[in-house]
Amino acid sequence: MNPIAFLKCLRPKQWTKNLLLFAGILFARRWQDSELVINAIGAFLVFCALSGVVYITNDILDREKDRHHPKKKLRPIASGAITPAAAGLGGAVLLAAALVVAWLITPTFFYASVIYVVLITAYSLKLKHMVILDIMVLAMGFVIRAMAGIEAIRVVDKPPVDVTPYFILTTLFLALFLAIAKRRNELVVLADGASGHRKVLREYSTEYLDVLLTVATTGVIASYAAWSLTGDFSRDGGVYTMVFTMPFVLYGIFRYLWLVFRRDEGGAPEQLLLTDKPLLTTVILWVVTVVVLLSRGNFPGH
Repeated sequence: MNPIAFLKCLRPKQWTKNLLLFAGILFARRWQDSELVINAIGAFLVFCALSGVVYITNDILDREKDRHHPKKKLRPIASGAITPAAAGLGGAVLLAAALVVAWLITPTFFYASVIYVVLITAYSLKLKHMVILDIMVLAMGFVIRAMAGIEAIRVVDKPPVDVTPYFILTTLFLALFLAIAKRRNELVVLADGASGHRKVLREYSTEYLDVLLTVATTGVIASYAAWSLTGDFSRDGGVYTMVFTMPFVLYGIFRYLWLVFRRDEGGAPEQLLLTDKPLLTTVILWVVTVVVLLSRGNFPGH
């Protein structure tokens, strides 16, 4: 087996999606607890492995179609850099190891990990060909990531970690936003060959996806606003501190929409986050602001 080719099969550039697993420890303000920090890091690594295994499964199934795609033809399995059998064997070993580690973190995190693998595998086998359901399943993958990050730090003899419903809604709508933008980009970039690469794309149109994108955008902004006003982290002495992160959220959403509509981007959100400097800067500023606000408990000056 070619180790470098196998590593590329795991798509390390897309591991940024799994940073969502740190949301639990961040908003629960548990970053000073070394045991929980280790659990959160372990959870991130487990999901990097699990998502890599899912990518291998998907690439094995789609290797023939990928060979006709302008970018996907360069993937290790499609290009022949590694055989499907070798990639599958390596993926099976990695899956087993990741699930063992998941169980050692917490049993509930293990269950979340299994649900993720089952759901995304079902997506690769069947659900990605079903209109609307395909983007819903992609979004649910992110929700499971967020919940798994919380379960990883839900340890016996530790203070309970509460889950705000608006946190789940924000994650869901943001994931839908990204998934819809991805489908739109595929339609635009592949043009007449879109349905040949992904059958479900023949059921979509840019006009319909633009409507869905509007709904998702509204959902992200509304749910985040509600979360910032109702979450336990955001209120201290009558001051809703997390509201002051709203400008970063709005700019980030508006910037992403600009990239989607004016630059025809959005097909690879994990890469766009790292390559678009204004977007990356906004995310960094949002994270820094959140940490400062949660650490201080009060907005400066109050």
